[in-house]
Amino acid sequence: MTKIQEISLDDLWESASIADRPFNPESLINLPNLARRYLECAIAPGTILASTVRLWMHGEMKFGKDWHSFKAEEVICWDRGMIWQVTTLMNGLPILGDDRIVDGVGEAKWNTLQRSGEDITRSCVGRVHSESMWLPSVLCRPDISWAELSASQVQATFTALGEPAKITLTVSNQGILEQIKVDRWGSLKGEAFHYSDFGGIVEDSGTFEGYTIPTQLRGGGSSAVNALSPRATSSTARSIKPSIAESQARVDHIMKVFS
Repeated sequence: MTKIQEISLDDLWESASIADRPFNPESLINLPNLARRYLECAIAPGTILASTVRLWMHGEMKFGKDWHSFKAEEVICWDRGMIWQVTTLMNGLPILGDDRIVDGVGEAKWNTLQRSGEDITRSCVGRVHSESMWLPSVLCRPDISWAELSASQVQATFTALGEPAKITLTVSNQGILEQIKVDRWGSLKGEAFHYSDFGGIVEDSGTFEGYTIPTQLRGGGSSAVNALSPRATSSTARSIKPSIAESQARVDHIMKVFS
């Protein structure tokens, strides 16, 4: 088995390269109208096109039938992966979670329980694909193929971190992201791994350093990695993670972005 990268959030954050290419709306001239509307709303002209973002979030996640408050921090480095670390309580006891995909190796960890392997890696990559909503600059890259599905939906197709991605965005008349859906590799309650819908509904957005991104959302999927075990009793897609079925998360702050 490939060894899990033992790096910290700070390590991943500091590894990002810095560039100075600014966002120019004229570069979107060949994109479908809806894709241009979304990207022009999400990124202010002249904003440096970032490849890495750091997020702080809080909200609620579901264990079985009960909801639990959580706090989390995440770094998404588009060319390497992501690390997401969360703290919550269950029966008065702390539970520490760590989801990561770094340099092609994925892992899901809750306290002393750890899962890894090819299926976990593919599922973690799918999560990174969906979280492009917090790093819309990566959707300006030339390898993104766009198709307008309707007056309010547009689809982006690309490959990132070695996995194909197909992201469907629902966008308002003003260009605000309202919903995101991806095909994600995962498993629920021990079933065979397969691709299924995964995504979120955006309830609020905010602007940070030239980027307008979701700051409050509900999300989930019909199938994803079960973080506890194949026998976990939760009826949610992923029983103890935010931005998942019947969960809510609010992004507090973006510290800075690297390009």
